[in-house]
Amino acid sequence: MELLEKHIQQDKPTLVQQGISMGMDYEKYRDLVHHLVEIEQTTGHVQTEANVHYTQLNDRRMKRWDKTFAIPDEIQQKIINLKSKLAFLTITESWCGDAAHSMPIINKISELNPNMDHKVVLRDEVPEIMDAFLTQGARSIPKVILWDKENKAILGEWGPRPNLATQMVEDYKKEYGKLTPEFKQDLQVWYNKDKGVGILNDILDLLPLE
Repeated sequence: MELLEKHIQQDKPTLVQQGISMGMDYEKYRDLVHHLVEIEQTTGHVQTEANVHYTQLNDRRMKRWDKTFAIPDEIQQKIINLKSKLAFLTITESWCGDAAHSMPIINKISELNPNMDHKVVLRDEVPEIMDAFLTQGARSIPKVILWDKENKAILGEWGPRPNLATQMVEDYKKEYGKLTPEFKQDLQVWYNKDKGVGILNDILDLLPLE
């Protein structure tokens, strides 16, 4: 097992490069999700009524974030001034509620600088990449990896949710054992009240901003 983990660690840069080269851009991902809504399907190996429903919800959530989220001017300028050639690789599925909140914000960041890309891969289609970036041993999504294209190095990882929301989830699990539908609804309310600030700050912490 230790040899396998060591091999995965050594191979992470190769896996990230593969993910970026095969990944779709955000616009194509949005088109895919919208198409799935129209035909009442979802991404992933499990086609359940619940996952189809979540895909429909997430399409609306992403549409709202795409329209309403704005990065403050002073932060925009810092991103624009970045000289590093970077790429975000997001591992996700269309039914993932946390991803629906974070991906539009990551896309807004990457659009500000021509040196930055945002590529998306589907978790169930790239198990070898997903398994190299587990969260506490689980295939939690979204998982975002920041890649330095010039130095061919991983600069950081993020996911599946902002730090404050992660603490909420951990506290709830500790008290109740598992997440209930009621808590998941409360989490969505938190995302809306936070207005993307927590996600933006977490992603900015990954970037080599001056």
